Amino acid sequence: MTGMKKALLDAETRRWLADITSGRVRYDEPMSLHTSFRVGGPAEAFVEVKSADELVALVSGLAVKDAPYHVVGGGTNLIVTDAGISGVVICLKPYISDMVIEDVGSSHARVTVSAGTSLPLFCSHAIRNGLKGMNFALGIPGTVGGAIRMNAGTALGWISDVLDSILVLYPSGRLERIGRNSLSFSYRKLTLPQSFGENSFSHETIIVSGRFSLVRENAIDLKQAAGEILRNRKHRQPMSLLSAGCIFKNPSTGKTAGELIDLCGLKGRKIGGAEISIKHANFIVNTGSATAADILALMDSMRQIVDQQFHVNLEPEVIVIGN
Repeated sequence: MTGMKKALLDAETRRWLADITSGRVRYDEPMSLHTSFRVGGPAEAFVEVKSADELVALVSGLAVKDAPYHVVGGGTNLIVTDAGISGVVICLKPYISDMVIEDVGSSHARVTVSAGTSLPLFCSHAIRNGLKGMNFALGIPGTVGGAIRMNAGTALGWISDVLDSILVLYPSGRLERIGRNSLSFSYRKLTLPQSFGENSFSHETIIVSGRFSLVRENAIDLKQAAGEILRNRKHRQPMSLLSAGCIFKNPSTGKTAGELIDLCGLKGRKIGGAEISIKHANFIVNTGSATAADILALMDSMRQIVDQQFHVNLEPEVIVIGN
């Protein structure tokens, strides 16, 4: 959806935001600074939370004021429209990047990781401490919270394979831990339960942290395996260019999205500054001057051509938000 950014925050809410964040709230913050595509218009208000208490106070206060908010992490699976975002953008990326290892015997350990922690940082931390289970995620950018929400994974494994529980924050300000057995994971998606003492979960419910069950392993062996995984990933994907990873989900049957796009001869196709990667057809890269509109137009053309040639409707993997 495009158009002019609509201001939704009144003067009283702006004063409250300044007070609760000690003046750190930023207005008309370019979201191009906070997405891996480096595109996107301004956020009406932008807050990087600094503590768990601040996050709870911010979310519950905005809910009471009926002020809209969007939660972002590393912005690596996100397209923000050129018109920007109304309301408050809450960034979890700098929020207590914390990892706590708890022994569960000689062969296993549980690791609690805050949602704003870098996923690559978590992977390397696990390897250094001789904990097996996260190597599948090597090379996947973003934060732990985003990885849980999207059930990040590869052919080697999924977040849902190693997750023990999550801590969530409701708009009311209430925190609750939910075990893995009560969570519904599917391909690139976590469906939160519909009722845990609240009327319902909504998009405003925030994953605060994840607890993972990992297996003790020799750190040297893990590091060697990690090197091979990263070399393969760099060979297959345009990791040095601006992108948001895979643009489309793989169809449930048949060829992958990348294979279908490649068979249509679309590698290298451009609209404005957006280009379909010549290395991996399911990646769009920003060649330096792309706008969100360029990327979205290129996505539309990819979907139309694949549907015309193979009668397959590609579903976006990236999340699009904005006015």
